[in-house]
Amino acid sequence: MGKHRASARSARQFAFVLGEISVLNAIEFADVSFRYEEGAPFAVRHLNFSVAEGEFVAVLGHNGSGKSTLARLANGLLTPDEGTIFAFGVQLGEKNLYDVRRNVGVVFQNPDNQTVATIVEDDVAFGAENVGLPREEIGRRIDFALKAVGMEPYRTATVARLSGGQKQRIAIAGVLALKPKAIILDESTAMLDPRGRREIVDVVSRLNREEGITVVLITHFMEEALLAGRAVVMNRGEVVMQGTPREIFGRREELLTYNLALPRIGVICEKLRAGGMDIGDTLDAATLAKEIAACVS
Repeated sequence: MGKHRASARSARQFAFVLGEISVLNAIEFADVSFRYEEGAPFAVRHLNFSVAEGEFVAVLGHNGSGKSTLARLANGLLTPDEGTIFAFGVQLGEKNLYDVRRNVGVVFQNPDNQTVATIVEDDVAFGAENVGLPREEIGRRIDFALKAVGMEPYRTATVARLSGGQKQRIAIAGVLALKPKAIILDESTAMLDPRGRREIVDVVSRLNREEGITVVLITHFMEEALLAGRAVVMNRGEVVMQGTPREIFGRREELLTYNLALPRIGVICEKLRAGGMDIGDTLDAATLAKEIAACVS
C-alpha cells in the first residue's frame, strides 16, 4: 500500500520527464466525478485529465459535454463529488481555495458579466486590490497586464465603450494582474465576432509562448484549437480523444460521432479535392496556398 501511495504521489507531482527535466502538472483531475443535483446525470464522471505547466491545451466538445464544469472544478468554483483535483501539486480544498485561485485564473464567456468598474484601469486593478497588494505593486500589475493584452492606450477609457473583443482583453488583463500561473478560458470567444475571436486567441497564444503561462482554451470553434499543442475532446463528461490538433482532426469520422466537425481549412481541402484538385490534408493556410498554386500552374 505504501508503495502504491508513493507511486500515485509521484504521478501527481510530475506530468512527464524529458531527460533530466521534470515538468510539474499545472492542473490534474484524478478520478473526478461531479453532478449539479442529487440524482441528476454526472456532468463529469471518473475524469482523469492533466495539463503540464507551460502547456497550451484546447478542450473541445459539444454543449453539455462537461467542458465548462471542468473549468469551474479546476478553479475551485465547484467541489467534486468524487475524486481529487490538484493545482500545481496542491490538492484543492476549502483551506487553500484563495491560493489556488491566484494561481489558476478563469475568464468566462460574457465579458460584461466580469466588469466591476467603469474605467479600464480600475477594472484591471480590482482583483489585485482585493488580495491586499500595495498601491505601487498594483500599479505595476496594471502596467504589466494591459501591455500583455495590448490595451495600454485604453487605460483611462470607459469599459462600456469598448468592443466585445476589447472587453474580453480587459477581462484577461484583470486575471493577469493577479500573476496566475495558468489561465482557463471558458468559451471566452463565444460571443465575439471572428475578428474579436482572433484577437483573444492571439493574445493567449503569445502569453503562453512569451510568459510561459499555462493555457486551457475551452471552445467549440475548431479553428481555435489549431494553435494549441494538444487538443482534448470531451463527451458526456469524459475525455474521449486527445492528441495534437493534427492527430485529432485526422480522425474525422470519429469526430462526427461526437457532433464535431473539421476546422474550416479542413473542409476547404475536402471541397477542393471533390472539385478535382490534388490537394492533401493540411491545417496550415500557407501550405494549402502552395498546393493550390501548384495545381493551377
